[in-house]
Amino acid sequence: MLLKIHPDNPSERQIKTVVECLAKGGVIIYPTDTVYGLGCDITKPKAIERIAQIRGIKVEKANFSFICHDLSHLSDFTRPIPNPVFKMMKKALPGPFTFILQANSNVPNIMQNKKKTIGIRVPDHKIANSIVLMLGNPIISTSIHDEDDIIEYTTDPELIYEKYHKIVDIVIDAGPGGNIPSTILDCTTDEVITVREGKGDVDSIL
Repeated sequence: MLLKIHPDNPSERQIKTVVECLAKGGVIIYPTDTVYGLGCDITKPKAIERIAQIRGIKVEKANFSFICHDLSHLSDFTRPIPNPVFKMMKKALPGPFTFILQANSNVPNIMQNKKKTIGIRVPDHKIANSIVLMLGNPIISTSIHDEDDIIEYTTDPELIYEKYHKIVDIVIDAGPGGNIPSTILDCTTDEVITVREGKGDVDSIL
């Protein structure tokens, strides 16, 4: 299904359609404040396996991030966050950053990696945030890549639908997406390390 949703004023009925799909173990493609993402409810192991299969990677080697609704969600899945890191996150989020944090035992087993870490995102996008808020669980975030070597991320939802409609349940069309991914910051040691420079400006939050 290709579902057109207004990015600034998403209708509750349309968000409910997406949430019902996720609650049944569905896989969706949805917009964020950076690039379009492939996602599912983090409590649905078979859906997570489907996403790994679509991406052509093994679940245990996948570094999928979570989309959370706000910072209050974090303590459900992370170990206590040091004060300086939390202050930085308050400055940065919602926004185009992914923070790698120490995971706690609430992270589903299928998503536990050897490092016991998890990537957390709170995008500045009403559709993504509305989905997570209504669902009550985070959803997985992994970017939709383009096969073109020059254009790394597919920005046109109709092209995304053409390519993925047989292997996902819903593609949300919220207009053209971005082509710059989030900035990834590793906050699992005393020093914050920039893993990937993306849309988020690190200097603005330090």
